[in-house]
Amino acid sequence: MFKGFKTSKRTLYRNLAIFFAILGPGLITGSVDNDAGGITTYSVAGALYGYNLIWTLIPAFIVLIVIQEMNARMGIVTGKGLADLIRESSGLRITFFIFFGLLIADVGNSTTEFAGIAGSMEVLGISKYISVPISGISVWFLVVKGNYKIAERVFIIFSLALFMYIISALMGNPDWSAIGNSIISPKLEMNTDYLAMVIGIIGTTIAPWMLFYMQSSVTEKGLKVENYKFVIIDIFIGCIATVVVAFFIIVACASTMHPQGIIITEAKDAALALQPLAGKLAGIVFSFGLFIASIFSATILPLASSFYICEAFGFEAGIDKKWKDAPEFYILYTGMLIVAMGIILIPNAPLIRITIISQILNGIFLPVVLVAMMVIVNNKKVMGEYTNKMINNIIGWVTVVILIALTLMLFVFSIFT
Repeated sequence: MFKGFKTSKRTLYRNLAIFFAILGPGLITGSVDNDAGGITTYSVAGALYGYNLIWTLIPAFIVLIVIQEMNARMGIVTGKGLADLIRESSGLRITFFIFFGLLIADVGNSTTEFAGIAGSMEVLGISKYISVPISGISVWFLVVKGNYKIAERVFIIFSLALFMYIISALMGNPDWSAIGNSIISPKLEMNTDYLAMVIGIIGTTIAPWMLFYMQSSVTEKGLKVENYKFVIIDIFIGCIATVVVAFFIIVACASTMHPQGIIITEAKDAALALQPLAGKLAGIVFSFGLFIASIFSATILPLASSFYICEAFGFEAGIDKKWKDAPEFYILYTGMLIVAMGIILIPNAPLIRITIISQILNGIFLPVVLVAMMVIVNNKKVMGEYTNKMINNIIGWVTVVILIALTLMLFVFSIFT
């Protein structure tokens, strides 16, 4: 009797040890979705529509899990990144055009993250000419002079720090019964502004660079098929973390700004507006959360871009490699940081235009990447017995179709609104 108990207890401890060793790719990828652009979208949604758009987080959660599971499975089975697999299946010429467009979009996305760093620190009275260079240099040292294990632990700490938005939301005294009603029976509106916000919330949970980072981090960590069940748990935890943080950002703005009719256009405005409504501490906490999210994404996004560009064209890539072993990888990473920081430090830089253009490019290339991914994950020569089952394909292709529709609609709204 006791022998069996000891054995199961030993097995439990062993499984926990394995899980904590594997923990990282799913949690980090999920958390980095709540970047400066995501926080801005959630903040604006809460301020404009109150609790009425919280329901959108449910389909966003499903989309996130479905896509990340396929990425992880491909990485585990093939031991290759998504960019590497796309090059092998589509050829070098098509790969070049896809990844050139993605690189341009990611430079814009990286610039947006540094804008989040600048804005959050300005709320605390620190000039962008101080915060941006210091943050950029710190990020560079973490990636270039560190290794994957150290970087991953720092990323996990960043992920956990995002939960401070819970504190900011609770200080706004939210109406929990109204929140429950908005989830159970949401009030749908049939107008372009409402639809655009729905598209924005769901669309901000997935971006092309996120797909590449997830798969690259799995391969970088050397995970195998026997680790799959632990990776799924990691992904599930990461997706829950994403939705929980998004939920409390919406709640924080919905419970304070919406009743007052306060209109905001960026996350920094939300931090400033919270101070007179929920107290100075709430605004500071919100601002610090924006800083953590922005510096987190400013690290991950150029890293993901460097990974997939180098994979696509056969260059060595990886944080654990020395500069001399992967010069293209580190030069690309360093170059993206310098360009993004340089744009932010230009007085009166057209940041809104840069953000819109990068979103449009994301929208153009996201369906291409998703379709390529679905084709690869169903290729028996690549995946063997681990191709999608029928239910996976149904969910996967429905997700692709929905995302393509949302992306096209977002593209139209970006042009005509």
